[in-house]
Amino acid sequence: MKFSQDTFGGGYAIRAYDADTVTVIGPGESAGAPPIPRSEVLTASFVITPQRLLRDWPPQAYADLAAEHFDRLLELGPEVVLLGTGTTFRYPAPALLAPLTGRGIGIEVMDTGAACRTFNVLVAEGRQVVAALLLERGNCD
Repeated sequence: MKFSQDTFGGGYAIRAYDADTVTVIGPGESAGAPPIPRSEVLTASFVITPQRLLRDWPPQAYADLAAEHFDRLLELGPEVVLLGTGTTFRYPAPALLAPLTGRGIGIEVMDTGAACRTFNVLVAEGRQVVAALLLERGNCD
């Protein structure tokens, strides 16, 4: 589903998503002119901030989530973390989220589609948001 008008502020945003892919737009080549957005379709779990796209977030399924995966998100300096759990909302055990909650960082857990929509809203508000999105190939539930 494509859900937003094509506006580009020079950082990363989510342009579209479906059950097993997310299309991200981000900075492209500029050669002295304003940057032209680059579009990329992602098919594996990833982390996105307004400034960075990390294509190598290790958990590829909800069952793979571990506390060290959330530890890695701390390096990105989040104000709030959105966790997209695939096509189904599932709340992780509090111990998994302890690296974030123990430091007073807000975490919102939702299905990945809702996390995509929320990410763009928070980016537009100028928030330092980190979205960790699970895309479970062939088995999003």
